[in-house]
Amino acid sequence: MDIVVKSWNELNERLYEKSWQKPLGRFRSNFAFRGMSSSSMSMKTSLMRLGGAYEQQEGHLLRNFIKYAHRDSTSGESIWTWLAVAQHHGLATRLLDWTYSPYVAMHFATQNIDRYNVDGVIWCVDYVHTNKLLPEKLKRILQEERSNVFTVEMLNRASSTLQGIDSLSESDYVLFFEPPALDDRIVNQFALFSMMSSPTATLDDWLEEHNDLFRRIIIPASFKWEVRDKLDQANITERVLFPGLDGLSRWLRRYYSVRDELNHEEFEDQNLNHEEDPDFYHEDHEDHEE
Repeated sequence: MDIVVKSWNELNERLYEKSWQKPLGRFRSNFAFRGMSSSSMSMKTSLMRLGGAYEQQEGHLLRNFIKYAHRDSTSGESIWTWLAVAQHHGLATRLLDWTYSPYVAMHFATQNIDRYNVDGVIWCVDYVHTNKLLPEKLKRILQEERSNVFTVEMLNRASSTLQGIDSLSESDYVLFFEPPALDDRIVNQFALFSMMSSPTATLDDWLEEHNDLFRRIIIPASFKWEVRDKLDQANITERVLFPGLDGLSRWLRRYYSVRDELNHEEFEDQNLNHEEDPDFYHEDHEDHEE
């Protein structure tokens, strides 16, 4: 389900929707969030984007990554730790990046100012309910640990190989797991990964078959500047999410970029002329690209 938001308050309300957990008496969301700069982008994995018979390259990629990266690691690490490390450092894998934080997802939906002419999107997936569709062996491990997501150690109890996880069910499924705290970037981004049970299975298609497990929050193009500026004031920036000089440089380059003057003037005019209706300037953006 697509939900087009028209104000900062509505965006926050929608992202935190269904987070109240009555048994706990606490607000604890069961959703994982993924922000993307365009609502029309698919959730193809980096492995899929290699093209060709990419599924046949998965094992070769990971094996060679482990071989050449081994001097920077500790011996005896599981395939799941290696997979998380590989994804973190940009290797093509079947994993997708997610976050527990709605605000981090907002950042990734608005970080690219070159795409402020298109609507952004935040995918929200209920990982507690996706767990109900896991193979019994995986569900049993979660139940034993009283957990809603896997760790690399828990996955290793199920299988020490990708092929072993793939073979647990004839039907496609998705699981979510937390990477080890490899560095401050993973910690600050409150990160977790999704993984399909087949390198050729796409999460978009799987979710369409289980459309009660997700929603998409659409951020209209005209609304991105407001979201971005408020995130900057809340200190949700590249400087924090990508600690180090690279993240600092990315933040400063974006922060000091000049906004398109025409759009800026139109925004001010509409805001001045419609003070009683602060969401007026969003009305033309309820239809978004599929």
